[in-house]
Amino acid sequence: MMRRTRATAAASAAAVLLLLTGAPAGAALTPPDPYFPLSGNQRYDVRHYDLDLDFTPASHLLDARATVTASADRSLATFRLDYSGPAVQQVLVDGRPAAYRSDGQKLTVTPARPIRPGALFTVVVRYRGTPERISDPALGDYGWINTPDGAVALNEPDGARTWYPLNDDLRDKATYTFRITTPTGVTALANGEPAGPPQTHDGRTTVTWQMRKPMAGYLSMVAIGDFQVARTTDDGLPNITAYDPNGSDDTLLHPATAQAVAWERKRFGAYPFDSTGGIIDEVGVGYALESQSRPVYDRGPDELTVVHEIAHQWFGDSVTPSTWRDIWLNEGFATYTEWLWQEDHGGPSVQQVFDTYYETPAGDPFWNLETGDPGRDEMFNFDAVYVRGAMTLHALRTTIGDRDFFDLLRTWAHTYRYGTADTGDLLRLAEKLSHHRLGPLFDDWLYTAAKPPLPPH
Repeated sequence: MMRRTRATAAASAAAVLLLLTGAPAGAALTPPDPYFPLSGNQRYDVRHYDLDLDFTPASHLLDARATVTASADRSLATFRLDYSGPAVQQVLVDGRPAAYRSDGQKLTVTPARPIRPGALFTVVVRYRGTPERISDPALGDYGWINTPDGAVALNEPDGARTWYPLNDDLRDKATYTFRITTPTGVTALANGEPAGPPQTHDGRTTVTWQMRKPMAGYLSMVAIGDFQVARTTDDGLPNITAYDPNGSDDTLLHPATAQAVAWERKRFGAYPFDSTGGIIDEVGVGYALESQSRPVYDRGPDELTVVHEIAHQWFGDSVTPSTWRDIWLNEGFATYTEWLWQEDHGGPSVQQVFDTYYETPAGDPFWNLETGDPGRDEMFNFDAVYVRGAMTLHALRTTIGDRDFFDLLRTWAHTYRYGTADTGDLLRLAEKLSHHRLGPLFDDWLYTAAKPPLPPH
């Protein structure tokens, strides 16, 4: 059932691919994301984003320049970026002025001369205005969110386009430089690590952050405002946390982050990034987000929330699903990590948690969605994606045994480190390590909208 479902989705998406990319017949392009078919742009691969962001909290005015360095997969007489932010003022391609057109969430660029196949090229986009959040009836508020003292960017799933142009394809990861200028006295944070000391001139201060490991666009982040910042180095890993002193405090976040990283390193292998941390800013969205290396919390988090978001650094950030259909690979793994943490820290056992949820009657709406394909509007459904995703992992664990299961977690995190993967990759790896035939188990737990049978012990 799993492979048949995927083949059908891929076939139906092929027609959309031709419409969105204008690809010639027979072009070897992959289908767009099934949940966000307008996101992503093929025919080139982004290597690096250099974002110069000059932001004034009092007016929420952003004056920005984004430099996108990419390589062309084929000749490019024109190409597109995902962008729905402030008005574009100028576009340069390899230093030459280029024609451009903004249409919905796309910025179409026509360079002065076509880009040759295999060529490395740069696109500079200058833009200015006030970015606006996306308010989606099913997914909530996300993207660039202005706050009373600044702004926070929370991009999952496709909100990065509200504040910079990008190729918003999960499969096209890149490194980042953030150069953020604000009035002196305002704090600006981003993914990764600071690069040099702040530079102050004429009452404005510029800070630079670098994310040196490949990152999907939805995991990029900036936080600007009045923050108290704490910095320590724990077991060789910088831990940088910040909180808004006008809201929740940071008494739990900093030590809880260090503890979660130390414990999860033992479970999943080497921490994948060069620093960790977190940011608390009460923006009113009602969720925490696992932005790469430095999650953002809408309020002071409890211990399990920190454990969950740190788990995403392995499962979601370093190993990212190839499409949003497989979001259970993010949320199921992070939720299962919470269950493991509870078991190791005086709480209920994982089996007890599993049994409690499994007692849910077969006719309950709890079982009404497919965990492995919940649909765009239900991609954050707590029961189907988070809880039943974790239950799927426990069903897998009881089937293949603890040794193979925990070997699978570490091997998964190592094999697909800094890349993307899908459920089929997990199935194949689990079968290879355990020598079990697991297709029926995956179909029962991921691709059946009904209560699955208990797995054999």
